[in-house]
Amino acid sequence: MQNINKPTKAFRIASLAALIVGVGAYFIGLYNAPMALNEKGYYFTIMLFGLFSVVSLQKTVRDKMEGVPTTKAYFLASAVATGSAIVLLVIGLLNAELLLSEKGFFGMAFTLSLFAAITVQKNVRDGQTQSEPISVEPQLETNVSQPETTTKVKAA
Repeated sequence: MQNINKPTKAFRIASLAALIVGVGAYFIGLYNAPMALNEKGYYFTIMLFGLFSVVSLQKTVRDKMEGVPTTKAYFLASAVATGSAIVLLVIGLLNAELLLSEKGFFGMAFTLSLFAAITVQKNVRDGQTQSEPISVEPQLETNVSQPETTTKVKAA
């Protein structure tokens, strides 16, 4: 297992600020964008999907690095979800009737948000690792039921 240093308070605050700024800017831009409500819903869903998928992917990669058992199926699902969120945003922006600067704004805010979400999740995990050791050993249940023994009584 690697020696993991606890992130500094300044780094944790900067990471959280980047996440708030990225997501906030994206949603404020989305609110002010001249597009139909269904398009806004599409971009809103892509942001939420992207945030969840990158956090899930980062957790899976970190678990693998620390020797925590993970399944290939979940890792693959997280990776595909992350790639899908990015591809769906790019396809949506290529087809959107927005100025090039607006498309760039949404792309950069999305990228900042995904990176910041990964960093915040890593900071949370590193902070938990320092305060409580992670046990990879499976917990065995000690309350195992024993078969009951019965005594036969003969009638006299």
